[in-house]
Amino acid sequence: MRKRLIAGNWKMNMLRGEAGELARGVVERTGGLAEKIDIILAPPFTALDAVGDELRGSRVMLAAQNVFWEERGAFTGEISPGMLADAGCSWVIIGHSERRHILRETDEMVRMKIGASLKAGLRVIVCVGETLGERAEGHTIKAVDAQVVKALTGIDIDDPGDLVIAYEPIWAIGTGHHATPAEAEFVQSAIREIAGNILGDLAARIRIVYGGSVNEENIRDLLAEPDIDGALVGGASLKAESMASIVETAGEQ
Repeated sequence: MRKRLIAGNWKMNMLRGEAGELARGVVERTGGLAEKIDIILAPPFTALDAVGDELRGSRVMLAAQNVFWEERGAFTGEISPGMLADAGCSWVIIGHSERRHILRETDEMVRMKIGASLKAGLRVIVCVGETLGERAEGHTIKAVDAQVVKALTGIDIDDPGDLVIAYEPIWAIGTGHHATPAEAEFVQSAIREIAGNILGDLAARIRIVYGGSVNEENIRDLLAEPDIDGALVGGASLKAESMASIVETAGEQ
């Protein structure tokens, strides 16, 4: 059975003091479940140290929201996988829809980031998903297929726990709208099949999570689907109470 995973992506929110307080609250409220479920917090870069201090000694893990693909060099403003590991991160989010569509990250950039991160010993949450226009035209699977194939081709994965695929329909990010559990399951089942064409039997053990306006009200129904192994949580992760509620629900199922 694949271990459930709940990751909180705080995006561009939280100053260091706020971030430390939020992390402390999550640890206090979820401590009894952190062995059963992988719990991850992804604060902004400036708060990695503050959050890392609060997570130290707990089973809640630290993630970064982005990374660059080179180890070092003249890349102003970028942060390498080694720097993230040195800052205490064990995970990194790559290819989030906001980076793809606001900051114009390409599939090739995503692939290079995945390879560099895995090489550095970081575990990766790679995001894929379709736009509203692609959904309306019936091209959801085509769009997701292209992103998964370009992300995974040529990537060496020894441990299926090192890679998580997050299905994030772009039209659901921060909108309050979300895929129904059946819609999410249909796409995530397709993602597993696509990954299987590249990774073989390993794909059956890779976790695929859902992201897109996940909250306390919809998490139970989402996790009832067989190919939804957890959630990448945005706005609802900015309060310890709602994040803990989502984790608790995941632990019940």
